[in-house]
Amino acid sequence: MAEVRVGVVFRPQSPPEELRETVVAADAAGIDQLWLWEDCFLEGGLTSAAAALAWSERLTVGIGLMPVPLRNPAVAAMEIATLARMFPGRFVPAAGHGVLDWMGQVGARVTSPMTLLREHAGAVRRLLHGETVSVAGRYVNLDAVALDWPPVQVPPLIIGGRGPKTVALAGEVGDGVLLDAGLVNPGYVASEAARVAEAAQAVGRPAPQVIVFAEIEPDVPALGDRARALIDELAAAGATSVILQSTSRHPDPGPLIAALSR
Repeated sequence: MAEVRVGVVFRPQSPPEELRETVVAADAAGIDQLWLWEDCFLEGGLTSAAAALAWSERLTVGIGLMPVPLRNPAVAAMEIATLARMFPGRFVPAAGHGVLDWMGQVGARVTSPMTLLREHAGAVRRLLHGETVSVAGRYVNLDAVALDWPPVQVPPLIIGGRGPKTVALAGEVGDGVLLDAGLVNPGYVASEAARVAEAAQAVGRPAPQVIVFAEIEPDVPALGDRARALIDELAAAGATSVILQSTSRHPDPGPLIAALSR
């Protein structure tokens, strides 16, 4: 089993001015990754990621996830490329449907979220790889668009999702899948890791990353032991990264950072 990367989530239920303290603590603890959410209508994912990357010398920072209805794919690619050039090898963007009710609130809900995600992710990935992209899709329309500053080190584009169709799409058009805390257990991770790998293999893509958000109560006894046991279980099931997050009742990731640093 390959070594699993370990991270923590800074939940957007915490105010943005607390992010720097979390970044500094995670950096000092030697944790591999810090992940952010972009939930409506809380912190902006890309602005938070830019700050977190600037405050750290070594942390990998991920956004899980950016709702694709909220951004034109050309804008998404520009923003991702900018961070990837400024902080090469340290930024991992994830894209997904977003919460459909929230998308409806802002007038961005579409009738076929799967079609939008496929078109959007495909266009963004091509732009990040320096291609000139022309596409006339159901939702994505680009006319000879190319980035002037594509990333030298192209970051992986992760697709977040819960349903089997979205997980399979992550293997087809993305570089991996993000599985979230609501459904996480070793059996689920094993089945979805197999699903995304099979989809990637079918189209000749490399083995995809399997990034898992795993929720854990931060006030349980022997938190460090429980966290490490959970990491080991999910890694054995196929996770390549296990990202621990506190519950919404106790969103502060400080206890998890402290437990993982021991």
